[in-house]
Amino acid sequence: MTTVQNILRRKGHGVYSVSPDTTVTVALELMLEKDIGALMVIQDGALAGIFSERDFARKIILNGRKTLEAKVRDLMTSDVITVTPDQSIDECMVLMTTHRIRHLPVIENRKVTGIVSIGDAVAALNSEKEQLIVQLENYITGAR
Repeated sequence: MTTVQNILRRKGHGVYSVSPDTTVTVALELMLEKDIGALMVIQDGALAGIFSERDFARKIILNGRKTLEAKVRDLMTSDVITVTPDQSIDECMVLMTTHRIRHLPVIENRKVTGIVSIGDAVAALNSEKEQLIVQLENYITGAR
């Protein structure tokens, strides 16, 4: 069973973040530069929210707000679903599917220690399936 910690060991614990007072333009430039779909919003060392491409698309474009004037705090998702390092990828997939989200911040000792994306979860599940196939093939053929 793959856990969040297994994924973070492979991909690293790096998290890109901004403050709630960061302009949306600056946040989007950082997301473009780092080729990521979401930023953690950190205030006073704690997770205050998450700002994603979806937040931008739904709250700026559809509501006709001016990008240059908006602050991340005005658009971020404040009610963030999080996970801990010991949770399984199956649990992550259930959370992502149920809540229709693509990113899960990883919290340990009240600090953000990483992030798991839907792509990370799918890749981990695929790897598990491939390992199971090899084990079954070896069992069937008697190989060790």
